[in-house]
This record gives sequence, structure tokens and C-alpha cells, in this order.
Amino acid sequence: MVRFSAERIKRFLFENNSVRQIVLKNTFWLSASEIGGRILRAGIVIYAARVLGAEGLGIFSYAVSLSALFSIFADLGLGSVLIREGAKSAEARKKYFGTAFVIRFWLTVVSAALIFWGAPLMTKIPLSSPLLFFTVLVFIFDSFRGFNTSLFRSAEKMEWETAVNMATQAAVLAAGFLALRSSETPEALAAAYAIGSGVGFAFAIYFARSHMREIWKSFDRSLVRKIVAAAWPFSVAGILGAVMINTDTIMLGWFRGAVEVGYYSAAQKPILLLYIIPSFLAGGFFPAFARFANTDNDRFRSLLEKGLAAVFLCALPLTVGLILVAEAGVALLYGAEYAPAVMPLKILSLTLLMTYPMAFIANSIFAYNKQKTLIIYGVIGAASNAIFDILLIPNWGMEGSAWATVITQLISNAFLWFTLKKINNFHILPQIQKMILASLVMGLIILGAQALALPLLLIIPIGLAGYLGTLFVLKERLFQDLKTILG
Repeated sequence: MVRFSAERIKRFLFENNSVRQIVLKNTFWLSASEIGGRILRAGIVIYAARVLGAEGLGIFSYAVSLSALFSIFADLGLGSVLIREGAKSAEARKKYFGTAFVIRFWLTVVSAALIFWGAPLMTKIPLSSPLLFFTVLVFIFDSFRGFNTSLFRSAEKMEWETAVNMATQAAVLAAGFLALRSSETPEALAAAYAIGSGVGFAFAIYFARSHMREIWKSFDRSLVRKIVAAAWPFSVAGILGAVMINTDTIMLGWFRGAVEVGYYSAAQKPILLLYIIPSFLAGGFFPAFARFANTDNDRFRSLLEKGLAAVFLCALPLTVGLILVAEAGVALLYGAEYAPAVMPLKILSLTLLMTYPMAFIANSIFAYNKQKTLIIYGVIGAASNAIFDILLIPNWGMEGSAWATVITQLISNAFLWFTLKKINNFHILPQIQKMILASLVMGLIILGAQALALPLLLIIPIGLAGYLGTLFVLKERLFQDLKTILG
């Protein structure tokens, strides 16, 4: 019996059988990768916040944001094209990987040079040469590691991605503690990130070694134009999206300085940690989306609605919970010094309701080969964020920056939502009504627990139990769907 169970688990986790099993397997590995990895990374972030203080954390975060802004030119949507085309056959995967890798190499070289020499020209905050050097190393390692991750996803081998990500984050954690113990500086933290990223890069090369050995053999010059043609709309959207994501930190540093950037960065960290939940869920669904788009639209719609229901199952209680426990959470994670981060955290919590479904919406649009729509989305997002940052940051600082993010996401994400409904008219409200009610019940339970002065680490499981218990009483259908898949 034990042997049978072990074999069944092995087949489920390491083989590709039915569509349902593959989706669930992919989601499991991506969730294990991202949740486990981010928890490890969160350990060093919390420690660094306490050791470096708001100003030191602000300088490091500012350097990372500038790096991210310049690094947008390294991808050009190549990873997404590799996933979509590589999922169709092993032969296509080889050719697309080899050709896209060569393109990615030269884009990475140019972007690295832009970061090192261009970043200091865009800030009033002093960034040392060692800090920039280590930041560039992180970018280079992460660029190629991320591209290999696209290869793993196209082959639906998310277990390889999990191994790579966990190795990366464990190395960052270990190197980070050692580096900050010897030197409490942003440069030391950046060096630790570079070491961890290098370890992850090495693991990625190992798992992709068969493809890496045949890069030049697989390179197909005739595919270059086809890849660029497919990727450029997605790349423009990615560039504009990166501008939208990093504008807050850059403008906040420009108008307010490193200390306020540090507080805002502390507020962002829990939100960014939670942002990865829909990404691995959507990543698990995407290969199936790519197969069903335009070939079986009814099946696509059913899968999309279940995916959206799953992300709202997470987003609704997280939003309510974060708003109610933000003050205690900031004190527990960072200490009393970071009290100014509480209000930005509460405001940014609202973005979960918009970003969670957007991971599925954007992937669905791309699966239908309508990626040019993402350009308009990016333009709306980047322009709106810049405008609202300029209007709100000078007078309201980091709280204004947080509200700028919420308003921007509301506008840009609404555009994508209604765009997909025109392509495939999905419905989601009937499927989340019970989740909304359960979230409200959970909120009341949390307020009651707070009135009793219970500790945060007890309030969280009590609130979660109340949420899940309410859904069980209401006989939430999504649980039955999951049971069917597992069965």
C-alpha cells in the first residue's frame, strides 16, 4: 500500500498525463518554488531592514529599481514566445530556445552596460560603484536564469524551476546573513544577492545542459524575424509595465529621498511576496491555455473561470486580512522604526484584488495571439502611474505613491479585463459571491480577536479557519472541483 502511494505520488509530481493532472502538477511545483523561495528571501529582507535601517534599505531598493528599469530591454518578450511555441513540440522547443538565447545574450550585454553607466545619471541618491557592480551581476545572472525557466515551463518541467529557485533563494539567505554580519551596508547586501543569483544560474545551466550544448546547432537565423515579430508587442508591454512598477520608487526617491523609499520598500515587500501567488497559478494553466485558444474556446472559458475563481479565493481574504492586521504585521516584521510603512501597506493591499486576476487575463490574451493589446495596456499603465505619481507624491509622499499605484492598476487592468471578455465572454461574479461573504465573516472574526487583544500569530490562523469554515458551510463549488481533479 505504501509502495502504491509512493508510486502514485511520483507519477503525479514528475509525469505529464491528463490535462487536469498537468495543470495541478505545474501549479504545485510553481507554488512550492515561489512560496518557498520568497519565504527564504523574506528572511534576509526582514533582517536587512533591521540592520540597515530605512535609509540603507532605501538606497539598496533604489538601486534595484533602477536596475529593473534598465533591464527591461533584455527580455523583449522572448521568454513568453519560447513558452508558447516550445509547448507545442520538442523540436520547436530546441529551435526556439537556441535562437532566442542568442538574441537574449546580446540584449543582456547592452542592458548591463546601460545599468552601470546610466543608472547614476537618473538619481539624486548616491549609488557607489561597488553597489552598481553587484547590482549588474544580479541582473545578468537573473536574466539567463529566468530565460532557462521559460524553457522549463515550455517543457512543463516546473519541478526543475522549483529546484533552481529554491537553490537561489537559499544561497541569497545564507550569503546575506554572512555579508551583513561582516558589513552592515547596502553594498554587502547587493553582493549577497549576486552570489545567490550566481548559484541559481549554475543550477539552471545544469538542468538545461542538453539544450545549452546545442545552442549554436539549434540556432535558426530564419526564426529571428519570426520571434521578434511575435515578441515585440509583448516586449513593449513588458517595458511599459516595468516602467509602471518601478516609477513609484524612482519618483519617491527623487521627490522625498532614501528614508521614505526605505519605508515604502518595507510596505511593498509583503505585497510583492503575495503577488507571486497568481503568477504560479497562471503559469500552471498557461500551457493548457496555449493549446485550447482558438481550438476549443468552451474548454478554454471553463478553465479560465476556474482559474480566476482560484485566485479570487486567495485575493479576497488576503486583502481584508492585510488591511486589518497591517499595524501589528509591520511591528512584528520590521520593528517600531517602520511604523510609517503601515498606511502604504494598507493602501497597497487593495492592489491584490486587481493584480491576481490580471495574471490569468494577460496570459489568456497572449494565448489568443492578441498580444498587441498589451501595448495599449502598458501605455495606459505607464502614463497613468507617472501622472498620478507627479500629482500625489509631492504633497502626500509614500501614501500618495501607494494611491497612484491603486488608481493606475484599476484603470489599466479594467481595460484588459473588458478586452478579454470581447475575445471569450467569461463570467466570474457568480463564482465568487460565497468568497466575498466568507471574507466579510473573516474580517469580523479578526476584529473580534483584536478586541480581545490576541497576538497576531494567533489571529491569523483563527481568521483563516473562519474563512475556510464559512466556505465549507456554504458548500463552495471550487473545493469540489479540486477534489475531482485530485481524485
